[in-house]
Amino acid sequence: MGYRKFFAVARLLAIVVSAVLLTNGQVQAQTGTSYSFDPTWPKDLPNNWKMGGVTGLAVDSNDNVWVYNRPNDLTSIELHAEVTPPIAECCVRPPSMIHLDKKGNVIGWFDAQQGHGMDVDSNGFVYLGQDTVRKYDPKTGEVVAEVAHTLEREDGGRVGLPPAMEREPGQGGVGPVYRFLPKPPADPAEVAAKAAALVAFREKYPPETPMIVGTIEEIRIVEEDNEMYVADNYIRGRVLVFDLETFEFKRGWGAYGKPLSEISTDDADHAYSPNGDMPKDFAGHLTLNVSYDGLVYAADRNANRIHVTTKGGEFLKEFVIAPGTGVGGSTGGVAFSADPEQRYLVISSLTNNRIWFINRDDGSIVSEMGHMGENGGQFFGLHMIAVDSTGNLYTGEVFAGERAQRFVLSDSPKGQLLQQLSDM
Repeated sequence: MGYRKFFAVARLLAIVVSAVLLTNGQVQAQTGTSYSFDPTWPKDLPNNWKMGGVTGLAVDSNDNVWVYNRPNDLTSIELHAEVTPPIAECCVRPPSMIHLDKKGNVIGWFDAQQGHGMDVDSNGFVYLGQDTVRKYDPKTGEVVAEVAHTLEREDGGRVGLPPAMEREPGQGGVGPVYRFLPKPPADPAEVAAKAAALVAFREKYPPETPMIVGTIEEIRIVEEDNEMYVADNYIRGRVLVFDLETFEFKRGWGAYGKPLSEISTDDADHAYSPNGDMPKDFAGHLTLNVSYDGLVYAADRNANRIHVTTKGGEFLKEFVIAPGTGVGGSTGGVAFSADPEQRYLVISSLTNNRIWFINRDDGSIVSEMGHMGENGGQFFGLHMIAVDSTGNLYTGEVFAGERAQRFVLSDSPKGQLLQQLSDM
């Protein structure tokens, strides 16, 4: 067996790990293979930046990493260096898009409207999920195209790019956790009015509306088909496919591959309780990815499941992961192992702060790694996940995490060095 082929097989075996535990910054696999937390990536951010919550993560064709973050997650106590004169050494808001090389150095950036979900094409254009999908020139940060969208939102939220954001130096927001805190009971009259408005909006924009109606959860570019897959969160989630050149709508589907027109507008059909029956429609926070062999994996986070379909939407099977998970669900970002067959799904769990490694054939969990914590290699709001061509894992956190991390294969040269250092 040749030298290169040997190491290719070694990398593949490292992906196919059994149950793993996070210990002292290293992810130990029971089989002896492991991932190691890489404290050298990324390097310190320039310009006194402090990263916000990560809502998009993509590895480009050069194995460089794009991190889409929310600068407005930062609170005033983190922005003392923005005022004039500064009242502390740190920090200032970063741009929302940060481009990092394989060594962790910042090699580019631009500031775009905050959003959720992203991808990058082979020419380096960046596609960001906002109130629609917008294609950005990474050199200028200018929008060069956008997908058609409705002129209003179900919840009355803003539509369209706002004017250049005016931020008061040193004055941050309420933080990334505030909107998840318990709210006081709503006035019954207000609840009734919102319910009536909801019905009227869904009659005006039925599920088969061939444009973006909600905001975006995830974007995936499939260049060999000249297509873009989008998870639109309208009515708890729709898979939509657009032409990559014209941005024209082509097709779409809901849970179990049902036609868009058959998605229920009754929220009861989307409801899920931990360990309960699976809803007949998506429950919410839908993400997706497309495998090399042409399968679409749609992770319905709030229902703890993954739906597998063809590119045309034909339903094939359903994987249920940690069905007892409540709050934010167990199935978040979707990535694939780096072997040519992509034998495993790599799934991030926001609520469990864990990464699941799942057999693509039968949906079984073959290994898992991570737990909640603030140390390097632990997670506090594990949100986004990506895998580069050599099998290194990249993660992005929200909540109190607000960072990007890398995990390298422990049998790689860097992994071996990190293991030696951890044993000293």
